Amino acid sequence: MKIRFNSAAKVLAMAAALACASTASAQSAGQFTAKFGFNQVTPKVESGDISAPALPGTRADVGRDLRPVLSFAYGLTDNISLETCLGTPYKHEISGAGAIAGTGVLGTVEVLPPTLFAQYRFFAPSATFRPYVGIGATYVYFMKERGSAKMTAITNPGSGAPTSFSIDNKLTYTLQLGMTMNINERWFADASVNQSRLRTDVHFSTGQKQHMQLDPVAVMLAVGYKF
Repeated sequence: MKIRFNSAAKVLAMAAALACASTASAQSAGQFTAKFGFNQVTPKVESGDISAPALPGTRADVGRDLRPVLSFAYGLTDNISLETCLGTPYKHEISGAGAIAGTGVLGTVEVLPPTLFAQYRFFAPSATFRPYVGIGATYVYFMKERGSAKMTAITNPGSGAPTSFSIDNKLTYTLQLGMTMNINERWFADASVNQSRLRTDVHFSTGQKQHMQLDPVAVMLAVGYKF
């Protein structure tokens, strides 16, 4: 998987240089935190062809979506924490690509990707800026797959039966890079970039199949509170 963290890493490294001066209390051992923000998920799609009888090069692209999220974390030590998120499913539009680019929306799908992260937070709990890295177990659950008339025209032309489809759920991993900035003893701001390794298969009611590499990148901005 190609991790697109280079730019984010440079920003975090610059901010980390300021971490020496602080009087705020960041997450420490035994402390719970909660944060609310918005998370944008952008799939980095490499689509396979829909199997015959579709035309060669019949591929798909998947759009991005933005949703509010609520995250909770617990400090196991001053530097190691666990974090998970709650939110509503992301809704993505599926469009034609390759030989059928420009055909418009072929369908929609909703995705719920619950993840449990283990994180390492750099510097002492008293630092104003605390970069962190994490790795998480993610279960990607696809639901409410809906095809359009355009999908039927491409996969099942001449038939009166509309094409439906399903996407395989997957257990995978997610890498995380983030930064927390303490505002005062209780409030903090947080920014993070995540990328999951996600390869799955699409199954059509016509008997056709398509392999998809999605590898979504998520960017989250949030405000949090330390309990």
